[in-house]
Amino acid sequence: MNWGKSKNPVVHAGLLGGIALVAGVFLIFGNMATKQSIKDRQHEDLVRSLEIVIPDQLHDNDLSAKVMHVEDAAGQLHEVYRARKASKVTAIAFARTIHGYMSIHLIMGIDASGEVLGVRVLSHEETPGLGDKIEVVKSDWITRFDGLSLQNTPRAHWGVKKDGGMFDQFSGATITPRAVVKAVREGLEFFKFKRAELLSSDNRAIDKDVGGAGS
Repeated sequence: MNWGKSKNPVVHAGLLGGIALVAGVFLIFGNMATKQSIKDRQHEDLVRSLEIVIPDQLHDNDLSAKVMHVEDAAGQLHEVYRARKASKVTAIAFARTIHGYMSIHLIMGIDASGEVLGVRVLSHEETPGLGDKIEVVKSDWITRFDGLSLQNTPRAHWGVKKDGGMFDQFSGATITPRAVVKAVREGLEFFKFKRAELLSSDNRAIDKDVGGAGS
């Protein structure tokens, strides 16, 4: 029988079903084959990000090996990675997703005194040539948070110059820097609010093994 020329709808349904089944099997095996590779790449990205916002001299532990989950004042849960030197917590780092024109994924490091060690953009969907100046490869704008804290920078200064603050805005893209400035200040407020818990030395009680996967 010529299956391709058959007018029997049952035959055509069977052929389509068979093709869909084969395609599904290939997709399942493809996903299984790449799942661990994707997981490994995500972990590598996490390690690189943590190394950028927490200097080597502040820790002797594997920054990405353990994570703690801490709830902020608004009830949002944060994954926090802690730097230790001789078992003492010296700094923390955590990521945040915020919204400028589009989504912006940031990571920031804060030392035990509450000063910003570094802020970097992990990914964003801002307009090229405008909002992308938050990337350190495009501009040094984001490095201006280094060394700032709630103690040495009055609340009124935490804004773009257009709003009376101290940070430059971007021509044609004020929303993006405004969102980042707000996110960094809120990150410092989160640290202040949860300082005792974040700097606790009882790692058995609150740090959890990541198990080799980034998140």
